[in-house]
Amino acid sequence: MSTTTAPLSAACTCGRLRRANRALTQLYDDVMAPSGLRVTQFSLLRTLAREGTSRMSRLAGLLLLDRTALSRTLDPLAERGFVAIARGRDARTREVSLTRAGEMAIRNAEPQWRRAQEQVAHKLGRAKLEALIATLREIETLHPDPGGR
Repeated sequence: MSTTTAPLSAACTCGRLRRANRALTQLYDDVMAPSGLRVTQFSLLRTLAREGTSRMSRLAGLLLLDRTALSRTLDPLAERGFVAIARGRDARTREVSLTRAGEMAIRNAEPQWRRAQEQVAHKLGRAKLEALIATLREIETLHPDPGGR
């Protein structure tokens, strides 16, 4: 028994998604520039606000980042006092927590983040945006969960 499938697009799905990601990230970074945070930093801070103190490996898993990429995003936040990084219960682990300054940074950046969200919603329209978010959620499931959630 054979199954028929739709012909595959000649476009590389990964390549197109990476270009779209860069364009979207740049839009958010441009709009959020007055806050002093890049959207990747804002996202990390919001994840910590939602999840609470987390081991580096768990945080990397939540964000679908490798530890090196996570460190590159965390280091400037730690230097600015937005996060605290401490040795975990086990000497081999490190735990990251949001500081009060980090909470304040989130509050200060939220108006710019909302403006970026509104710009995207306006350009795409509500129906396309909701479909895109649903599709992205599905795409995220293609990655095995390294965070052990």
